[in-house]
Amino acid sequence: MNALLSSSTSLCNSHILKLTSKPTSFRLSLPCNTNTTQYLGCDSLSLRRRASNNANEVDTQTTKEDQATETSNQVSSSSSAAPPALDKDLKKVVQKTAATFAPRASTATKNPAVPGTTLYTVFEVQGYVCMLLGGALSFNLIFPSNDPDIWRLMGMWSIWMFTIPSLRARDCSKNEKEALNYLFLLVPLLNVTIPFFWKSFAVVWSADTIAFFGMYAWKLGWLQKTE
Repeated sequence: MNALLSSSTSLCNSHILKLTSKPTSFRLSLPCNTNTTQYLGCDSLSLRRRASNNANEVDTQTTKEDQATETSNQVSSSSSAAPPALDKDLKKVVQKTAATFAPRASTATKNPAVPGTTLYTVFEVQGYVCMLLGGALSFNLIFPSNDPDIWRLMGMWSIWMFTIPSLRARDCSKNEKEALNYLFLLVPLLNVTIPFFWKSFAVVWSADTIAFFGMYAWKLGWLQKTE
């Protein structure tokens, strides 16, 4: 009995020694699925294609925007070049007409009414005084009358007959000369057109005065200086 126990014990010990002596290794392995690998490869390829397509679309959009910008710049440059040409032609016509019909010196001598001289001041004061007297006549403040008369008619035309010629007689600047040339043609149009709609001497004189100072503000840049 003791012999059997001893033999079984020795067998168990030998098996334990074998188990302890044999190295145990654990290896963590992930299952490799070929379908998953192919799907990931296709997905990355599609992502690359999408990125390249997006880049091409961005480049195309940028090119279109650049072309649109160039086109708009060309249109704006052509449109901005048109008004100066029209203004230049209009200036020539106005200057030629005013030089033909407006009062001017009978000789080719230099204009003595230069800025700073007494004659220059006389012409300037005469022009604005005639404007004020014309307003008083138009509003029936001087020589009042219930009926239209020559005095009120003269007051209505005072700016064109006296103010503009007096100011043009001076040796004024180029811009002021252009303004007076425009007014020499504009005022008669106002004086003939307005009575068809409103028969009033005062209204006609007021319109002439507004046109006078508006033309000066445009040609002399009064609004730009105030800004």
